Amino acid sequence: MIQNKIDHIVVGAETLEQGMSSLHDVLGVTLPKASKHEAMSTHNCVAPVGNESFIEILAIDPEAPEPGRTRWFDMDNPQVQARFKKNPCAYHWVVGTSDLNAVVANSPIEMGEIVTFTRGDRSWRLNIPKDGTLSENGLIPTFIEWSPGAHPSTGMADLGLMLEEVVLTHPDPAELKKTLEALGVAHLATIMKGEQKEMSFKMKKANSDVVLLK
Repeated sequence: MIQNKIDHIVVGAETLEQGMSSLHDVLGVTLPKASKHEAMSTHNCVAPVGNESFIEILAIDPEAPEPGRTRWFDMDNPQVQARFKKNPCAYHWVVGTSDLNAVVANSPIEMGEIVTFTRGDRSWRLNIPKDGTLSENGLIPTFIEWSPGAHPSTGMADLGLMLEEVVLTHPDPAELKKTLEALGVAHLATIMKGEQKEMSFKMKKANSDVVLLK
C-alpha cells in the first residue's frame, strides 16, 4: 500500500531575506538559511513543523547561473514572480510518498517527469512538469520520494512550530477533492469553496498561538 503524508509546505518569496522577515512578523521566529538547489538555481530556509515535515521558504538564487531548464514550482512565471515581489505567500505543498512511480502512473492528471536530485549521501525524486507549471495554481501537490534514511526534518533546528492544517480554496471544491482523492491525498488537507484558487497553512507558534499563513 502506498504511504502518503505531508512532507513540506512551501512559502514563495522574491528573496530569502524578504521571506524570513515576513515569516518572522507572523510566526515570531527566523527560519535559518539552509541549502542551494544547483539544478534549479533556487535556495531555501527550512524549519520542522512536526510529524516529520517542514516549512520551506523558497526563492530564486540570485548568485546562481541560469539552470538550463525551467525551474520547478512555476518560479520562472512572471506572474508568480510579481506575486512574490508583492508579498511572500503560502504557495505550494509537497507530499511524501513511498512509491512515486505508482503515483505518476496512476494519476488522473499529467504529473510531468520524475527527476532525481542528490546532496551528499541522500537523494530524492520529484515529479516536475517540463514547463515547470503547477496544477490548479499549486493546489495539486508535488510528490517526493526520499532515499532510505531519517527524514531531513529530524536534523533541522526546532523553532517550536507545528503545522495544524493545509487549507485549499477552490471555485469547485468537489472537483478538486475528486482529483486529490484519486491521488490519495484528499485526507491531508481541508478543501473549501472560494472565488480564487488559493492555499493557506494553519500554524501553531512556539507560544501555542495559532495563525494562518496566506
